[in-house]
Amino acid sequence: MARLAEVIASRRGGDPDKSYVARLFHKGTDTILKKVGEEATEVVIAAKDGDPAKIVYEVADLWFHSIVALAQFGLTPAQVIAELERREGLSGLTEFASRPR
Repeated sequence: MARLAEVIASRRGGDPDKSYVARLFHKGTDTILKKVGEEATEVVIAAKDGDPAKIVYEVADLWFHSIVALAQFGLTPAQVIAELERREGLSGLTEFASRPR
């Protein structure tokens, strides 16, 4: 994940005609977030179809586009991993109840 995040960050200022990632950044936040939403929907469809290879393929796309979204906001996968580690050992119900409303 860290290596992928580095590659994504390195392509941020690239030529949008030569790099898909550069094109996403060039088009901006709305385009990036739309791709995350599309990929999340494709994960759901693949899971409903029950094809393990398709699920893995679509989750890979979702993770990729999520890392692009993180980079758009100056965030990294390491920060997400740290949050998951913070939650480790907490009851999901307890963690949810502790969130500000």
